[in-house]
Amino acid sequence: MSKRSEKTIVDIAEELNLSVSTVSRALNDHPNISVGTKEKVKKMARKLGYRPNALAAGLRNNKSKTIGLIIPRISMFFPAAISTIIQNKLQEYGYHLIICQSNDSYEQEVALVNTLYSARVDGLAVSTTLHTTDFSHFDIFKEQHIPLVFFDRVPLNRNVKVIKGDDYRGGFAAIEHLIQKGCKDIVHISGPLSCSLYVERVAGVKAAFQQYKLPFKKSRMFYQELTRENALKACAQIFAQQPYPDGIFAANDTSAIAILQYCRELNLRVPEDIKIIGYSNDPRSEIVTPAITSVDQYPEMMGERVVAALIELLTTPSSGTHRYSQEIIPIQVVERASTGGDTIVKPKAKAKKAKVEK
Repeated sequence: MSKRSEKTIVDIAEELNLSVSTVSRALNDHPNISVGTKEKVKKMARKLGYRPNALAAGLRNNKSKTIGLIIPRISMFFPAAISTIIQNKLQEYGYHLIICQSNDSYEQEVALVNTLYSARVDGLAVSTTLHTTDFSHFDIFKEQHIPLVFFDRVPLNRNVKVIKGDDYRGGFAAIEHLIQKGCKDIVHISGPLSCSLYVERVAGVKAAFQQYKLPFKKSRMFYQELTRENALKACAQIFAQQPYPDGIFAANDTSAIAILQYCRELNLRVPEDIKIIGYSNDPRSEIVTPAITSVDQYPEMMGERVVAALIELLTTPSSGTHRYSQEIIPIQVVERASTGGDTIVKPKAKAKKAKVEK
């Protein structure tokens, strides 16, 4: 089957005996073109199956009106929630979004960065993989003054625009909550320390143990990708022998739900025998029985702030010096039955902004 030839504004102009410039202005609703001419041009465009060439238009004005987004996995609650917010907010500013997932593969992330650069996106927002420690593949965006915003999983100590959760406070607050509920032997299931999130959450965990004068036991720490399968493997070690812990802090709700199921199989009562707290406030944590206490990260706020940062960079003239800032989205422990409480109504939170310019 032969490939169908694309119709252009030249074809429309020939059919209507108009100039190419008149057709172009009519299709773009230029005020100097009469309503009648606009209607004739658009009717002929539909008849011929004309499609505007956004890429060609972008090459002419050096703007694609498209933003690239790279997230670890679209199946995870937190990045999925943020992606929806980012897309909806960008549409209000007239931008389209290309959503890519790295599947937590560094190699895939590098390839996606190059692909989106070649696609001439006007800006890029990124939540990095668990294993990204070399960020040099993003340098092309900085060098070309293309807006670049990192969120959630971010580089540490680099001259970039960052929107991140208060992960240190999140780790501290989760352990503090368990201690205040009477727990003295607490397990923490963390993600790998190659990722900024877990470096900071673990620092908060250690600080809480120190403040409340409880020993920090390396044997009660697990560092792993936070999947259901890995959570169950950790449980097999945790409950291989007694004494069992009286509290578990899992760094995501997928793990917390798997731990709850494992405890049920052992006939351990939650929260009477063991208390469980998760992270992210995934909607599933509220509908399991008992409902799981979790740390809310306010994905709506983070998504809105990512868009605000991109728009700020897009509308501010670039200069020889690269401006950057770090903005911290607050966290809130949402207490539910898994730690012995009813759901607490969350107070309205505000982001903290610490601007630095270089």
